[in-house]
Amino acid sequence: MSSPAATSHDGTMPVGHARADAETWRRPDPAELAHAERLAFERLLGDLSALFTDLPAGRLIEEIEQALARLLEFLDFDRGSFGEFVGDDGPIEVLCSAARNGVEPLPRAPMPPLPWYFKALRAGQIIVLPEIPTDLPCEATAETAYCQRVGLKSNLTIPLRVGGRIIGAIGFNAFRRTRSWPQDLVVRLKIVGEVFAQALARSRREAELAAALAEITRLKECLEAENLYLRQAGCARTGRALTSRSPVFIQVLDEIAQVAPTHAAVLLLGETGTGKEVLADAIHRQSKRHDRPMIKVNCAALPASLIESELFGREKGAYTGALARQRGRFELADHATLFLDEVGELPLELQSKLLRVLQDGSFERVGGIQTIQSDVRLIAATNRDLAEAVARGVFREDLYYRLNVFPIQVPPLRERREDIPLLAWELIQALGESMGKPIEHVAEESMAAMLDYPWPGNVRELRNLIERAMILTRDRTLRIQLGRVPVAPKPSPATLESNERAHLLQTLELTGWRIRGAGGAAERLGLKPTTLESRMKRLGIGRPGSGQA
Repeated sequence: MSSPAATSHDGTMPVGHARADAETWRRPDPAELAHAERLAFERLLGDLSALFTDLPAGRLIEEIEQALARLLEFLDFDRGSFGEFVGDDGPIEVLCSAARNGVEPLPRAPMPPLPWYFKALRAGQIIVLPEIPTDLPCEATAETAYCQRVGLKSNLTIPLRVGGRIIGAIGFNAFRRTRSWPQDLVVRLKIVGEVFAQALARSRREAELAAALAEITRLKECLEAENLYLRQAGCARTGRALTSRSPVFIQVLDEIAQVAPTHAAVLLLGETGTGKEVLADAIHRQSKRHDRPMIKVNCAALPASLIESELFGREKGAYTGALARQRGRFELADHATLFLDEVGELPLELQSKLLRVLQDGSFERVGGIQTIQSDVRLIAATNRDLAEAVARGVFREDLYYRLNVFPIQVPPLRERREDIPLLAWELIQALGESMGKPIEHVAEESMAAMLDYPWPGNVRELRNLIERAMILTRDRTLRIQLGRVPVAPKPSPATLESNERAHLLQTLELTGWRIRGAGGAAERLGLKPTTLESRMKRLGIGRPGSGQA
């Protein structure tokens, strides 16, 4: 047991002893207090380090802001902020900021221009300002004005390195009073900032990796879809140059050469079998998109229930049987050319969606909600009279005008008879190589019959007849049988005249009845303006409203 405490003559505690005990109770030993605070701070640092070790990227900024709030409360700061540098010479963009009551946190935005401040941080200098503006150097004029404007009295900002490069900074401010920044405190706060910076760098790397993997997956899917399309379509391109001896077809080739380098939509008009797909391929090969394959869709060959998913793609589960996501032809044709053959057969309900793609390049897959952008150059072809289809209400007028930017009338084979021998020999040589049957001659009567034949099936019919004849031939002379189809007589002068008149009228309407100058009707027809005017007069062609027939 302890001995009784000494008392005064009146039984009370001695005054000196009472004062000593009271002071011991009210004021702990400063060394012990400092040690306890240091231990508490060390525990806080350990907690923060553990928290940010495997923190998901989505929670990173929120957790850093909460950690800054804990540091403010523990160390009695007024505001703490964390940010990263923008570019190689830009400002610090504040990512998060916490503040005590009565103090505004920094907004999540780039800080105002502070040249001395940013230069010092980029050089790796820790900025310690116990008393502002006294501790600011003379050249820090922008910083002095800023601190006076916001009422900043003390500041500590620590640059943060990751991988030897300074990526950002952590800063602490005092507004109520000036304060000192002991070296051991600076060291510990630097450790905290580096924990934040490492977590930020890791989240950036993970985001970049995820984006790269997503892009690789997207490109892989595009490549697989493109290869599948090419295999299914069997569209090996010959790349041969088109030649002609027919003036009317030479004019078509000139128009193709003019429009191919542009991004304009092209509408190929002509009978079945005239070679519209070959001309579309020629336009694509002469365009700036020739390094990508031309994607083709035959609108007449697909049922209405499937053509939408073929054009725009579908999501998994969009309808019964849609077991996987499928990219549409518009996605495959991104930065390339899409050829819509028989566009006049496109269902009316899909025409509005096609119009939207042509206007702004955006669409959604069937069953999807994500808007997809695609940069597509469109070439369309049809053997139908689209103007008549518009009048009947089965083709949208606005889509017709969108497609009809640059119409090209493809002449039937009977109007370019000069090319029949040339086309025949090209087909004979190509088929001869594949069949292993070299042909040296075409019987004279066969060539004469081909020149007289009306060719209702055009170039396609010519190919089929030559292929059949080559299968049957037993020697090096080709004989073509045309007896089953009645041979039409040669066109009379009146028919040629009417064809010439129709061709001139179409060209004049296409050019807005402008005869002279670049892009005028005379230039398109390869004629002198005076020659064209003479032919117009001979054929009775006059500008609408002029009173001439």
